[in-house]
Amino acid sequence: MAFASGGDGSGIDKAGVRVFSFLPAPQKIFTMSFPSRLLLCAAVCTSSAFAKPYRITVAPPAQDRFATVVTFDLPSAAPKSAALRDASGTSLAVQTGTGGIGSFVIAEQRAGETLTYVFDEASKVSHVTVTNEPGRMHVAIDGAAVLDYRTDKDALPRSDIDSKYKRAGYLHPLLTPAGKIVSGDYPSNHIHHHGIWSPWTKTQFQGRKPDFWNMQDRTGTVEFAGIDRTWNGPVHGGFVSRQRMIDLSAPTPVAALNETWEVTVYDVRGAPLPMRVFDLAITQTCATSDPLVLPQYHYGGLGYRGRDEWNGKANFTVLTSEGETDRVKANATRLRWIFAGGAVEGNAQAGVAVFDRPDNFRAPQPVRVHPEMPYWSITPSQLGDWAIEPGQPYVAHYRFIAVDGVPTRAQLEACWNGYATPVKVTVGSM
Repeated sequence: MAFASGGDGSGIDKAGVRVFSFLPAPQKIFTMSFPSRLLLCAAVCTSSAFAKPYRITVAPPAQDRFATVVTFDLPSAAPKSAALRDASGTSLAVQTGTGGIGSFVIAEQRAGETLTYVFDEASKVSHVTVTNEPGRMHVAIDGAAVLDYRTDKDALPRSDIDSKYKRAGYLHPLLTPAGKIVSGDYPSNHIHHHGIWSPWTKTQFQGRKPDFWNMQDRTGTVEFAGIDRTWNGPVHGGFVSRQRMIDLSAPTPVAALNETWEVTVYDVRGAPLPMRVFDLAITQTCATSDPLVLPQYHYGGLGYRGRDEWNGKANFTVLTSEGETDRVKANATRLRWIFAGGAVEGNAQAGVAVFDRPDNFRAPQPVRVHPEMPYWSITPSQLGDWAIEPGQPYVAHYRFIAVDGVPTRAQLEACWNGYATPVKVTVGSM
C-alpha cells in the first residue's frame, strides 16, 4: 500500500504571495500520510543574497501550540548557516536539509497570534549530536544527554539476569532537561520491559504463535540488526535503525518482521514547559511471503516502562487527553496522548508524554495502563483482529516529550496541537 498525499492546497493572496494551507491526508490502513514535520512550500524570489530580505509569516492558530516543527523551501541565496529573527530580535536556528529544505522549531505560539520572522545570518547555535558509542547510540543537545538507543544485548545492568532476557534495539535511558532519568530497564518484577520498545504479543505466523513481548517463553525475540544512518544539526539530529522480530518457535528460527525505527530529536528552546522532544517513526514489513496475524489482545505494540521507584499504585501518576487520572479507568480507552511520571531525585517530579499521530492505524489508538506497575502500551490490537500483510508495511508515528515537574492538561494539549494540527505559512520577499 503506497503513501497517500494531498494536493499542495496553495492559492495566491492579494499581495501576490503564494500561501499554503496543509490539512491531514485521508487515513490509510497500515500507512502514514500525515506529515510528521509539517511540510511547507513557498514560491520565493531568488535575488542576490539577502540584499532584499525574506520574510516568513505563520498564521494564527485556533489553539495554543508548543514545539511546532516546521519545514519549508529555503531561498536559493540562503547562507549555509541561516537563522530567523523575530520582532523582538530573538534568533531561531534553521537547519538545511537535502534539496534546499529548511527547518526550524516554534517553541510557543498562542491562539490568535501571528508570528513573523526575517532571515538572518546565524551566530552561535546549539547542536543535536548523535554518536555511535560502545553498546549504544547516544543523542545529546549541547553535550547534555537526551536518550540512548541500546545496540548490545550483552551489556546487562545486573549479573542476575538470565540470558533468555538479553535484548537490544530499544530506547533507554530517556532524560529530562534537568537530567532526570524517566525510563526503566530490566525491572526485577518484569525483566522483559525496556524503556521504549515495540514488540507484538499475541501473534500467528506460519501456523505457530510466537510471542515477541514475553521473552521468558522463548517463542520469540527482537534482534538489533544495524544502524542505517545518523545525522546532527542545530535544529534536529537522529538515526535510523533496523531490528528483526524472530520466531523462535520454528524448527529453525526465522524472521517474521523486519522493522526500522527513525528517531528524530529536536532542540526546543523557550517553551513555557521545558522539554526534551523526539519523534519515533516505526515501519514494519513482512520478512517472508507470509503475513503476521495479530489477533485481538489487550497489550503489545509500542511500550513504555518507567523507573523502578514508580512501582506501586501510589507512585506512578497518569493524565490522559480525556482528563483521566485514574489508571484503571484510563486502561483500554482510546487516547490522543498520555502522560505518566512520578518522583525523582531531590523530591522533584518528572515524566514522559506520548502523542499518537491522528492518521495512525486505528487512531486514536487504545492504551493498556497497568494498575500497579509503571508501564503502558499503545495497542491497536485491542480493537480486533488484523494483520501485517506482505507488501503492505505497518507504519506508525509518535512524539514523545520528557519533562521536569507535572505538566497541566492545557500544556499537553498545546504540545498535541504543535504536533498534530495544520499550520499555514507564507514565505516571500520583503
